[in-house]
Amino acid sequence: MKIEFDTNEYVKKITKSDTYFHTFLNKENIAAGILRLGPGDKDTQEPHESDEVYYVVKGDGFLTINGKDYPVSEGMSYYVAKRIPHKFHGNKKELVVMYFFGGPDS
Repeated sequence: MKIEFDTNEYVKKITKSDTYFHTFLNKENIAAGILRLGPGDKDTQEPHESDEVYYVVKGDGFLTINGKDYPVSEGMSYYVAKRIPHKFHGNKKELVVMYFFGGPDS
């Protein structure tokens, strides 16, 4: 089982691909990944079947959780309960966020 992950490499690959996220760990009880949005990119995610925690590596903008906007800044973390609508938006710089699910990425 892989235990070491180079998230900087995943960000580079995302930048050159047609997706804006990459789940690098996906197990029954935990999942983790990296999300990257450039200025003007759309976050199209739908609510998930597991609770989720986001950690902002770099960037700015907002995270709307269940209709309320929260300012996003480097070093901040955010909790989103399962099945709650949420989206990142309004970033003026590259936004890089790690995400962690309390279950598989679904």
